[in-house]
Amino acid sequence: MYEATLDYAKQQDELDELSSYRSQFHIPKDKHGNTLIYMTGNSLGLQPKQTKSYINQELEDWANLGVEGHTEARTPWLPYHEFLTQSTARIVGAKPIEVVTMNTLTTNLHLMMASFYKPTKTRYKILIESDAFPSDKYAVESQLRHHGFDDKAGLILWTPRQDEALLHYEDLEAILEDQGDDIALIMIGGVNYYTGQYFDLKRITQLGHKHQCIVGFDCAHGVGNVELNLHDSGADFAVWCTYKYLNSGPGSLAGCFVHERHAYNKALNRFTGWWSHNKETRFNMRQEFDVIPGAEGWQLSNPPILSMAAVKASLDIFNEVGIKKLTLKSKKITGYLEFLLKTLGEDTIKIITPTSPEERGCQLSIQVLDANKALHNKLTKAGVISDWREPDVIRCAPVPLYNTFQDVYLLVEKLKEVLNKN
Repeated sequence: MYEATLDYAKQQDELDELSSYRSQFHIPKDKHGNTLIYMTGNSLGLQPKQTKSYINQELEDWANLGVEGHTEARTPWLPYHEFLTQSTARIVGAKPIEVVTMNTLTTNLHLMMASFYKPTKTRYKILIESDAFPSDKYAVESQLRHHGFDDKAGLILWTPRQDEALLHYEDLEAILEDQGDDIALIMIGGVNYYTGQYFDLKRITQLGHKHQCIVGFDCAHGVGNVELNLHDSGADFAVWCTYKYLNSGPGSLAGCFVHERHAYNKALNRFTGWWSHNKETRFNMRQEFDVIPGAEGWQLSNPPILSMAAVKASLDIFNEVGIKKLTLKSKKITGYLEFLLKTLGEDTIKIITPTSPEERGCQLSIQVLDANKALHNKLTKAGVISDWREPDVIRCAPVPLYNTFQDVYLLVEKLKEVLNKN
């Protein structure tokens, strides 16, 4: 059983086999040099200390080798993205042929929809969750317009029930039974950015495929946070960013999954570039296009090495720890945060994230009775870095790689202080 004491939190940190990894990250401090309680790795992950040396290595090789760095750099640039493949596949639960690091999240989403959203006059609608991340909503609406459809009539929303925040699979089943023949694509956020609800990807995929719908996921809030098991889910595709839980830096590269059943289908329509062309003849410059099998076949251009070096710096840590150990700690430390928040009383705090550890990652979305953004601002001034999402949610994410049980305890103590001053 959890205990609401600092001594208990310290004891848990001493027992934590991942506690040493905190020292491998830069933890932000305030202007007085005090360490901040950083709880927003779900928005931007902290910088691994080794990131600078990984990037500096590429700067040095560029300075010393120039163009020869493509083949002669210590980590050659030409195949650089391949050095990320095994680690990425392990994190998302995929086969190496199914993943690639490239572009940015919404760019990858559009590339996937160019291939997998194949509307007809009678089956053209796209289903998303009603409170999808805005970028996803904008992207699918633009795809509807691009294909000549009305972006409102063509969008089907999976919505919560009245006075609820979470989504029910039975409601999704009902939508598909009623309108499944009209739906070309189901595109859901694997972990909802607002509520923190982690969806059953396999269940959704099976429901979609039962009605001959293509199924894809935006895993921006899931990758590095939960065990996605993308291959076993059967999803047609998935996309994600790497700057949240994967700690690759602001605006860094993204990732993409394409299920292996599509790996050798050269007939799939796609936007192409020379980096999706056969590696053996890519530099011949006179060959007709010959697509690479697997997710690599959706690449467009040669990768930005400096950004990839930052991705690699973090992935090497994940590769060392493993997603199973991370999720095990995540369930414990998030459970502790939930326990402490509930001591404040249900008349003060409401957690809208699912209570089951199997239906969430490390993010808890908190509603405080009669609160507005002013409360969040006061919490920030008290030394807690969380984030605010309109209209009334504070998101806190105790990231298992670098957050501690003491962080969680002190966060709730700071919240108590702020609430008592109101």
